[in-house]
Amino acid sequence: MDETVAEYIRRTVLKIPRDEIKTMLEKWGLLSETQLQTINFRQIKENISQDVVQLCEENSVDIKQAAVLDIIYNHVYPNKRVWCVYQMKKTGEEAEFFDLTDFKKKFKRRLRSALKNVTINFREYEDNAIWIRIAWGTPCTKPNQYKPSYVVYHSQTPYVFISASVLKSNLPLLCQALVLASNYHDIREMELRSHSLNSLKDIVFKRYSQNFQTHYPRPLQERNVAPESADLRIIQENRNEKERIERVNREVFGDGPQPKLEFAQYKLETMFKSDPQMDVLDKKEPFRCLVKFSSPHLLESLKSLAPAGMADAPISPLLTCIPQKARNYFKIREKKHFFPESFVSP
Repeated sequence: MDETVAEYIRRTVLKIPRDEIKTMLEKWGLLSETQLQTINFRQIKENISQDVVQLCEENSVDIKQAAVLDIIYNHVYPNKRVWCVYQMKKTGEEAEFFDLTDFKKKFKRRLRSALKNVTINFREYEDNAIWIRIAWGTPCTKPNQYKPSYVVYHSQTPYVFISASVLKSNLPLLCQALVLASNYHDIREMELRSHSLNSLKDIVFKRYSQNFQTHYPRPLQERNVAPESADLRIIQENRNEKERIERVNREVFGDGPQPKLEFAQYKLETMFKSDPQMDVLDKKEPFRCLVKFSSPHLLESLKSLAPAGMADAPISPLLTCIPQKARNYFKIREKKHFFPESFVSP
C-alpha cells in the first residue's frame, strides 16, 4: 500500500471520536470482523490509527477505497463543512425515470473529460441521498485528498447541496457534470448557506413548517381600571406587553425550533418616492442594493429580536419570509418602495 494512502487513512481515523471508530470501520466494511477484534479500541487514538493502517496494508487498500471512510465520517458529521444549496431546472415538466448507474457514468465521464487527475466516490443512503466525494488534482499533480468537494443529491428532486473545495475554479465544472448527469438544463445557487445540512434540507423540502404573519399591531384600547399605584400599573403593562410579544412571535415563527440557517441574501430593487415639489430625483431610476444576512443561527436570531427588545413585534415579513422565498426562487428577491424614513410594503 502506498505511503500516501497509509497517511491518509491514519489522519481520517484520527478525526473520528474514539468511541465511534469501531462503528465507522464496521460501516466501511473493508476490515473483517476477525481483523477488528485484534484492535484495542481503548488505547489512545494514535495507536488505534496505526493498527488500522497495518490491517489496511494487509488488505492492499487503495486511495479510492480509503476515501469511502471519509464519506462515512462526513455523513455522520455533516456540520463540519459549510453547505450551499443549488437548484436545477428543466425546460419542460416531464418526469423522467432516474437511473443511478447512468447518473454515475455520465458524471464521471464529464469530469474526467476535462480533468484527468480526479478521484470520484459515490455512496448511497436510505433517504435516496447520493453522496459524491471529488478530490481534485491538476494536469501535473495528483488529487488532493485532504481538500475534497462533497455533493449530496436527492434523486427525483432538483436540489443539490454542495460543500466545495478551496479551488473555486472547479465549481463550474462540477455544476456542468451534475446538470448533464441528472438530465437538467440549468443550475443556480439559492444563496442559502449553513453548516447544518439537515436544516437546509428542511427548508427546501418543505419539512419546516413556519407560520405566516397574520397579526398586525393594534393601538391599545383605553380601559376603565380601578385606581392603583403607578408601580403596579407599570408592572402589569410590562407583563401584558411581554405576553403580546411572545404570542405574536409564536404566530410568526411557530412553536418548533428554527432550521439552522447561517446566510441569506436579498437583491432589492426599490423606487425612491419624495414630494414632487422637493425635486430630489429627475430620473425614475430604481435604486438597487444587495442586503446580506449572516449569523451562527440566522432564523433563531431573528426570532429573538422582539423578545430582547431590539425590534418591534411582529418582525417585518421581509425577514420572516426568508425560508419561503428560498423555496420558491433561485435567488431571494423582493421589490419594495423606498420612503424617506423606512421601507414599507407597496
